[in-house]
Amino acid sequence: MNNIERFETTSANTSRRWFLKDCGVGLGAIAAQQLLANAAAAESSSLVNPLAPRVSHLAAKAKRVIFLFMAGAPSHLELFDNKPELARFDGQLPPADLLKGYRAAFINPNSRFLGPKFPFARYGQSGTELSSLLPHLANIVDEIAVVRSMTTDAFNHAPGQIQMNTGSQQFGRPSLGAWTCYGLGSETQDLPAFIVFSSGKKGPSGGNSNWGSGFLPTVYQGVQFRTGGDPVLYLSNPRGVDAQLQRASLDAIRQLNEERYALVGDPEIATRINSFEMAYRMQSEAPSLVDLTTEPEHVLKMYGAEPGKSSFANNCLLARRLVEKGVRFVQLFHEAWDQHGNLVNDLKKNCADTDQASVALIQDLKQRGMLDDTLVIWGGEFGRTPMVQGGSDGRDHHPNCFTYWLAGGGIKGGVTYGASDDFGFNVTQDQVHVRDLHATILHLLGLDHERLTHRVQGLDMRLTGVLPSRVVREILG
Repeated sequence: MNNIERFETTSANTSRRWFLKDCGVGLGAIAAQQLLANAAAAESSSLVNPLAPRVSHLAAKAKRVIFLFMAGAPSHLELFDNKPELARFDGQLPPADLLKGYRAAFINPNSRFLGPKFPFARYGQSGTELSSLLPHLANIVDEIAVVRSMTTDAFNHAPGQIQMNTGSQQFGRPSLGAWTCYGLGSETQDLPAFIVFSSGKKGPSGGNSNWGSGFLPTVYQGVQFRTGGDPVLYLSNPRGVDAQLQRASLDAIRQLNEERYALVGDPEIATRINSFEMAYRMQSEAPSLVDLTTEPEHVLKMYGAEPGKSSFANNCLLARRLVEKGVRFVQLFHEAWDQHGNLVNDLKKNCADTDQASVALIQDLKQRGMLDDTLVIWGGEFGRTPMVQGGSDGRDHHPNCFTYWLAGGGIKGGVTYGASDDFGFNVTQDQVHVRDLHATILHLLGLDHERLTHRVQGLDMRLTGVLPSRVVREILG
């Protein structure tokens, strides 16, 4: 039976189906292919935007994080944890039972006690004790929760910083910021979801691994911004490349990447597409964002910021500007706190460089109605020993006990949590391990640390690892 005979002997409905399928150069197939292509395009669009906002596991108190990382390890004994007994035993040897099984980084554990170098007083309605080195923080103690019972497993800088930022002393694990963006995506398409600044004497000892993505797709890693010139190296077009040529080039590259992605499904190709497009959008957004000359004079004065200079104060103000634009996670590294000697003078300088700006950030966020859903964290990789190093003016690394403070984003203000012994050597009450801090931060962001996982070589990996971790609910509002 030929096509004409078949057409004449079938019903009209069947004939239409047959005609669309077999005649008119496959009109039905063309229509179907177009529908499939549209669906594929929609699917591709979502796949090549790995930073699309996601629904959290829990009701979130915080939408974003600013982590003020005091690299080098501030001395809790001079800043947060007043120890009159340590002052009384200044120059004496520690009790033998205190040092049983203890391992120090550099000093002989039998070194003599060193009493605190600065006086303490109580501030605010909460009566929180702080050092005289922190006059600005004293003004907002009722906004912060002070955790005096932090512990970690590392006692050298690189592994300590890596553990505090990734949950493990081993290189190659995703950072807290990367996990946050993996779990929540981003609220901006014009800037990276995770941005990093560095100030102080040098960069952090743990290097880029402090903000790396580890085994997560690299789109979630932190992007380091500079405060002079282009915010990111090579952001500006080279000579001879105008906007039209750049856009045409990016479109061609995107098409090739999308074809390859459709073939192999490699998430790193999606990252590459996102990176090219992000860089293109950042060319117009980022330079004006880091230009602090547009800030009112009273705001610059509040932070102690000076446009055009590289400083922790400038970086704090930039952090506020970034979270206003929807950046999910901003981390400021200030590597200056490693006082093996020259303790008194260096602490004075470090606090002068950071105290005013840290507090201005809290006050500025509050004035703008952003503190309630912005979590601010302050602390380093570990504490300092009660024993002396460097003659009579230094302290060694100390993982057994140190202090953090947190504000905003669901934190209960005016709280002092945890306690240490009379010498600030060991935690005696309400220990908070690095894993517990991470679990608490994720909880405030609406993420369950046990459910936020990524499968790697057959294992469901997570920030807090496999050892017991808890949310520190006592500091939550």
